[in-house]
Amino acid sequence: MTTAATPSVFFRVEPTDPHSHLFQVTMVVAKPAAEQELALPVWIPGSYLVREFSKNLQQLTAQQDGKPVALQQLDKHRWVARCRRNQALTLTYEVAAYDHSVRTAWLDASRGFFNGTSVCLRAVGLENKPHGIEIAPPPRIKGWQAATSLTPVQVNRAGFGTYLAANYDELVDSPVEMGKFWSAHFTACGVPHRIVVAGAAASFDGERLVADTRRICEAEIRFWHGKGMPAHSHYLFMLNVVDDGYGGLEHRNSTALICGRRDLPRVGEKQAPEGYNTLLGLISHEYFHTWNVKRMRPAEFARYDYDQENYTELLWFFEGFTSYYDDLLLRRAGLIDHATYLRLLTKTINQVQQTPGRQVQSVAEASFDAWVKYYRQDENTPNATVSYYTKGSLVALCLDLALRQQGRSTLDDVMRALWQRTKGGPMSQDDVLQVLHKLTGKDWSADIHQWVHGRDELPLKELLATQGIEWQADEPAPAQRLGLRVQEANAGVTVKVVLRGGLAEQAGFMAGDEWVGIELADGEAWRISKLDDLALYAGEAKRVTAIVARDRRLLRLPLTLPRAGAGADRADTVRLSVGNADLAMHWLRTEAA
Repeated sequence: MTTAATPSVFFRVEPTDPHSHLFQVTMVVAKPAAEQELALPVWIPGSYLVREFSKNLQQLTAQQDGKPVALQQLDKHRWVARCRRNQALTLTYEVAAYDHSVRTAWLDASRGFFNGTSVCLRAVGLENKPHGIEIAPPPRIKGWQAATSLTPVQVNRAGFGTYLAANYDELVDSPVEMGKFWSAHFTACGVPHRIVVAGAAASFDGERLVADTRRICEAEIRFWHGKGMPAHSHYLFMLNVVDDGYGGLEHRNSTALICGRRDLPRVGEKQAPEGYNTLLGLISHEYFHTWNVKRMRPAEFARYDYDQENYTELLWFFEGFTSYYDDLLLRRAGLIDHATYLRLLTKTINQVQQTPGRQVQSVAEASFDAWVKYYRQDENTPNATVSYYTKGSLVALCLDLALRQQGRSTLDDVMRALWQRTKGGPMSQDDVLQVLHKLTGKDWSADIHQWVHGRDELPLKELLATQGIEWQADEPAPAQRLGLRVQEANAGVTVKVVLRGGLAEQAGFMAGDEWVGIELADGEAWRISKLDDLALYAGEAKRVTAIVARDRRLLRLPLTLPRAGAGADRADTVRLSVGNADLAMHWLRTEAA
């Protein structure tokens, strides 16, 4: 418990009836304006899409001294209360919580979760004042706990009670988990951390998750600060375990995560599931954001505008460079070996190389267009866009290896120098160039322009060779050889994406087609349920007729099959291996200063 100033805006959030999936919210504005404007954010920082959270807000009313106050809705997410100035204004409303993701709010009889952007109206003009929130337990369910990274003021042992935020930004950047969750505490480099896990099976090995997460946190704190203390004084991991799911969203002193139940380590099993490395990579990624985007951030994000899109061309740096370091720091922490790291890196390279959109859109453009393209993917997305996560991580790889080849610096040095230059605050691309020049004596603007603002291929093969990593062409999967992305099931093959310039596009396939079977030149026809059936039934044939169902009509499409061994001269599917162990060790095992 701590002593805190009286908040200017106070909320009470209660899961009154979890079966209704409604949070009951009471908001008190101590000294409102004469006509107090109120607004609910339309997006949540870290997820660049206008999500219209106001669609879940209902039954909004206002009063002063127990008497109704007129409310006028100004647009989709703003209202004005026709109230008297400096006299406490009380608002009540409900928020429907049906979103199981990390971005919005969820409530049922077993678990509750919310981000402040979904449930906390903004009192316009009072954003910089202290805000308070009371998190209440469900009235008819026993045994629930609550967890948040906010500063506790008067809180019981279960975590329910009153918390304080310095301002509106801190309030809505501190999600709340509630329910019957598993919880553990640990310290990393002197900083207290907590993990809460909801929905795990009885076999869950919590001790291993805590030990591995501690190693990640210690590696990243040392990366940024060496032996110094980090900028954050505490941190909370909130992990929601579901049957099948994956995702995370970063916050200043916490993160909300989702993973599949089968991806967790199990008591008594030495070998963790394959998906566990993916979960550790997610933990590493979101924790790295504690520095890279939540503190050091694009200049355009110096102060969030919750009413509309906030555009920046720098997501290639803040998401891409974070994606580069998430798996690399797992390697440095000793949680994965060389071979596993190279498999993960190979997967990223192949994802980018197999995306025709990399030749259409630069990674800077992808950053700017996130609001309308990355978060609104469709059947044309791979042909028209490139991911600022994956290609951004390869830009980071190129820069790191080019710096190491020069011999005067590394990307580690650049990141730490940027932290010092910006004092952990807003930055621009020019800051990156200035730091690079200071550390190396070289002007890197042409390289950054080519890699970030251009559409040419990155010099991956050449730069990896300088660190002892061999690049070999590999045999593409059948779908990639045909230029398709499909969903395979017993009933048949459903086409999800037709890649630009591929054999399937030349034959006339389109997204949504059900590929039923093939017919050979001699008239023999076969039904297929997976793409591997092509090799079984087509044999040595160079052409077949694909039989597809489109809008209930059966179509016959003349399809040229990829020639045997076609993978040898392709650049879209590669395999990495260690050629010079000494060089590779120097790159992959480098520790923070």
